[in-house]
Amino acid sequence: MLKTWFIFKREVAAYFLSPIAYVLGAVFLVLSGYFFSILLFATRSASMQATFGNMAVTFLFVAPVLTMRLLAEERKLGTDELLLTSPVTTTSIVVGKYLASVLTYLVFLGATLVYPAILRNYGSPDMGPIYSGYLGMFLFGAACLSAGTFASALTENQIVAGMVGFGMLLLFWIAGWVDAAVTGPVGQAVSALSILEHFDGFQKGMIDLSHVMYYLSFIFLFLFFAVRTIDSRRWSA
Repeated sequence: MLKTWFIFKREVAAYFLSPIAYVLGAVFLVLSGYFFSILLFATRSASMQATFGNMAVTFLFVAPVLTMRLLAEERKLGTDELLLTSPVTTTSIVVGKYLASVLTYLVFLGATLVYPAILRNYGSPDMGPIYSGYLGMFLFGAACLSAGTFASALTENQIVAGMVGFGMLLLFWIAGWVDAAVTGPVGQAVSALSILEHFDGFQKGMIDLSHVMYYLSFIFLFLFFAVRTIDSRRWSA
């Protein structure tokens, strides 16, 4: 646990002592603010349902960039050998780095709390869907970051890691379109893998345990894949 905490602190410092967190945070917040303003003026409704949907799609593009350097940079600089030969487990390395990206995302998400504050100041929003929407945004974002962490474990090239991460997330996004073309159990099974399909209920104020379990399983599997990928390199060296 102490070793995970050490890796976590080092990665948080790497994020916030470089322009990465600030540039990506600005992109996320500018686009989120744009969608919130446009939807508020267009609908004149004290709701964030549509804003959450647009924030999720925006983060689908931001997450691979936020995670692409996590493990790929260590490999490119050769510092992974030092790290892998130290008495730190691969799980501690992957989880520590992943949690640093999650904390950075939470800072981005925390800055958007100004939107419900504005709605409460000028209207009477139903806070239930807003609370569940933020829970959904947290789970959705954490899932995207786990896929990005796995992509970063595959290569030493950060650009390739970012593109692979985005490609994987895009596939999990468009998986929800399959049931429109393929009917029956196959279409439903593929559609159930969609990372956005499981987000809809949170936007509408519904917290379904099956959707929570989907995201937790998604996170566990991709972090497990990242650990196994690094382990295979560690023992073959």
